[in-house]
Amino acid sequence: MEMSFLSLWNEMIANPILFMTVVLTLGVIFVNGWTDAPNAIASCVSTKCLSFRAAVWMGAVFNLLGVLVMTQINSSVAATISQMADFGTNTQSALAALCAALFSIVVYSMAASVWGIPTSESHSLIAGITGAAIAIQHGTSGIHMEEWRKVLYGLGLSLVLGFAAGWAVCRLVVFACRKLDPGKTEKFFNGAQIAGAAAMSFMHGAQDGQKFMGILLLGAAFSAGRADIAGMAVPAWMMFLCSGMMALGTCTGGKKIIQSVGEDMVRLEKYQGFSADLAGAACLLYSSLFGIPVSTTHTKTSAIMGAGAAKSLTAVNFRVVREMVLAWVLTFPVCGVISFIMAKMFMEIL
Repeated sequence: MEMSFLSLWNEMIANPILFMTVVLTLGVIFVNGWTDAPNAIASCVSTKCLSFRAAVWMGAVFNLLGVLVMTQINSSVAATISQMADFGTNTQSALAALCAALFSIVVYSMAASVWGIPTSESHSLIAGITGAAIAIQHGTSGIHMEEWRKVLYGLGLSLVLGFAAGWAVCRLVVFACRKLDPGKTEKFFNGAQIAGAAAMSFMHGAQDGQKFMGILLLGAAFSAGRADIAGMAVPAWMMFLCSGMMALGTCTGGKKIIQSVGEDMVRLEKYQGFSADLAGAACLLYSSLFGIPVSTTHTKTSAIMGAGAAKSLTAVNFRVVREMVLAWVLTFPVCGVISFIMAKMFMEIL
C-alpha cells in the first residue's frame, strides 16, 4: 500500500499529534542535514576540491539518489528502525511517545551543534525510540533485542571498521602512487575526491534517508490505528521531501561541522580525503545491504582519523577527537532520558 501526500495531509489535519510527529520528523531531518550530512562532503570542501555551495548541491543530488536506489534494492534499514520497539496497542499513546523520541533528538542535536560537534542522529533516534518505549511499556519489555543487536554491530562497524578501512585504503593509495610524480597525481585526486564525496553522500541518503522515512511511515500507521508498517510502501514524494530537507539543513549550518571534522580534527591532504571517502562509503554500503543501521557521522569521522593516522598519529588532533567521543558516548543516555521524560509528559496530557 502506497500513501499519497494528500492522504497524509488529511490525516495530519484530523490528528494534531500526527501533525506534530510529521513536523518533528522533518525537523530532525533538517537537523540531520545540519549536523550529519556535512560529514559526507567535509573532505572535499576542506581540501578545496569543491566550494561549500557546490558540494552542498552535489550532496543533495546524491543524497536523493541514495534514497531512491537503496529503497528499491533493499529497504531493510527502515524496517529495522521501525521494529526496534513495541509501543503497545494504544496507537494514540504510541504516537505521543514517537513525538517524544523525535523531540529528544532535536534538543540534543541542536545543543551539540552550538559547539560544532558532529552528533549521530541515527543513534539519537535509536536512543529516543528506546526511551519512549520504556516509558510507555513501564519497562524494557517493549525493546526488541534482536534489532538492538544490529545497532551494536553497527556501532562496531562505524568505529572499528571505519578507522581500519580509512587507514588501510590510505596506505594502499600511498603504496600505489609511490613512484608517481606528485604533481601529476594532484589532478587525479581532485576528481577522485569529488567522486568519493558523491559516493559518501549517496550512502548517507541510503542509510539516513531510510531511517527517517521509516519513522514517517510509522507515525502514519499509528494514526491509522495500526501497530506497524507491514505492507506500507515508501512513496516517491516522501523520498524527495526527506532529501530536500537534508539539503536545506546542510546549506544552513554545515560549515561549522566541516571545519571541525575536516580541518580541526585532521588537516587532510587530497589523497587522504579520497581514502577516507572511499573507505567510509564502502563501510556504509556493506551495512546498508545487510540492513544494519549505522551512524554515517561515526563511520566518516573514524575513516578520516584512520586516513590521518596512516601518515602519522600526530596528524590527528586528539583534543577534538575526545570532544567528539564524549558527545557520542552521551548520545544514548541523554537522548534516552529526555525521550523517557517527554513521553511520560505527553501521555499525561493525553
